[in-house]
Amino acid sequence: MPVLKRFHCAQSVTLRTASSLSSTNPPQMLRDRFHLPKDKIYLCGNSLGPQPVAAAEQLAAEMKSWKVRAVEGWWNGESSEGGWLGYHRRVEETLGRIVGARAAEVTIANALTVNLHLMLVSFFRPEGRRRKVIMEAGAFPSDQHAIISQLKFHGLDPATDLIEIGPRQGEFSIQTEDITKAIHDAGDELALVLWSGIHYYTGQFFELEAIAKAGKSVGAAVGFDLAHAVGNVPLSLHDWGCDFAVWCSYKYLNGGPGAPGGLFVHERHHNNEDLPRFAGWWGHRESDRFMMRREFRPEPNASGWQISTAPVLGLAPLLASLPLFDEAGGMKALRTRSLKLTGRLHELLNDLPELTIITPMDEAQRGAQISVYVPGDRPELEHQLSEAGLIVDYRQDNLLGGDGGVLRLAPAPLYATMEEVDRAVEILSGILKS
Repeated sequence: MPVLKRFHCAQSVTLRTASSLSSTNPPQMLRDRFHLPKDKIYLCGNSLGPQPVAAAEQLAAEMKSWKVRAVEGWWNGESSEGGWLGYHRRVEETLGRIVGARAAEVTIANALTVNLHLMLVSFFRPEGRRRKVIMEAGAFPSDQHAIISQLKFHGLDPATDLIEIGPRQGEFSIQTEDITKAIHDAGDELALVLWSGIHYYTGQFFELEAIAKAGKSVGAAVGFDLAHAVGNVPLSLHDWGCDFAVWCSYKYLNGGPGAPGGLFVHERHHNNEDLPRFAGWWGHRESDRFMMRREFRPEPNASGWQISTAPVLGLAPLLASLPLFDEAGGMKALRTRSLKLTGRLHELLNDLPELTIITPMDEAQRGAQISVYVPGDRPELEHQLSEAGLIVDYRQDNLLGGDGGVLRLAPAPLYATMEEVDRAVEILSGILKS
C-alpha cells in the first residue's frame, strides 16, 4: 500500500466563512431543477445523478404520443421537431458542446461497455508487431473486462499484450510523463491507447490532450472512457484528435438509471466505409434506410455506429437534463464553480486526521470528486452516513492494499452548495469520531 501522505494547505478555511463562500454561487445555479433526496445532502452524482424536474414531463409527452399515435409516433410528435425517428439527434448539439465536439461526431446509443466493444471493433486492429494495448492500472472493471476479452478474441495474450500504467511507489496519482513514456517506449508495437478521463476510484483528472498526442505520434489508435468526466469537466475531443470516446449518461449527465450511453467518433473517420464495424439497421443512412436493402451504407457521422433502434423512453430524460448545462453557462462556468466546491471540500477534509485524501491536491488534476481513504473495516459506514443525512459512495479498498475503504464525495456544481459541503464534513467527522 502506498505511504498514506497528508497534505495541508497554508491557510485552512473554517466553517465560519461558509456564508462568504456561499455568495460565490452563480445565479445560473439550477438546484431547483432537480429532485433531491429530502433532508439529505446528495454528494453521489458520480454514481447516479438526481432526477431533473422536467424529466417526468418529457417522458410523459412520449408516453402520450405512444398512447394516441402508436406507430405514427415515429414521424409525428408533440414538438416541432417531429416524431421519434430522429429523436437521438435532439441531444447531439448540446452533447457536442459538453464534450468539445461537433454535433456530427457524437450520438447516443446502447450503453457504455457495448459502445466500447463497438469502438474496439473499428479501432483495435492488431496486426503484426502492432498489437499491444496501454491503459491505466486499476481501471474500472468493465474496461478491463472489455479489453481482456478483445485481446483474447484476437488470439492475443493479456499477460504480454496489455500494458497497465500505475502510480509510482508511495503515490496515488499516475504521472503524465510515465504515461507518455510508456506510449513512446511501446512505439510501433502499440495498437491502442485506452484511457479514462477521470479515474473512478482516485478521482484523478488525466491530461487527455497529452495522452492523445503521444498515442497518435506512434501510430496507435486512441480512445477515452469518459464515464466520470462527461458533464463533470471541460473536454475538447475534436481538437485533441482522439479517435473515439464512450461514456454513460446516468452520472453527471443525470439521464436516469440505465440511461443510454454516448459515443464520439472523430470526423476524419466518418466517410471511411471500409473501416470495420458491426453494422445494424439504425446505423444505415436515414435517407434510404426504409428501402430495406441488404447493402449497408452507414450514416456519414457518429450515428453510423448505432446498431439498434434508439430507445426513445430511455432518451427522454436527457432532453430534460442536457439543456441545463447550457443554461448554467456551459462547462467552463460549471468548472469554475466546481473548483470552488472541491477546493473547499479538500481543505475541510484535510483537517480530519482520520482520513487520507487520495485525489490530487492540484485542482487541475481533479473533477467534482474527492476520494478519501478511511482506515479499518467499516462496511456499515455508507449506511451510517446516510442515516445521518449524507449520501456518498463507499468502497472497500481493492487498489491501495490497505485494510480500509475509500469514500467518494462529489459535489456536482449543477446542484450542490457550499453549505452542503460544510455540513457534509461535519457529518462525516461526527460519524468517524463515534
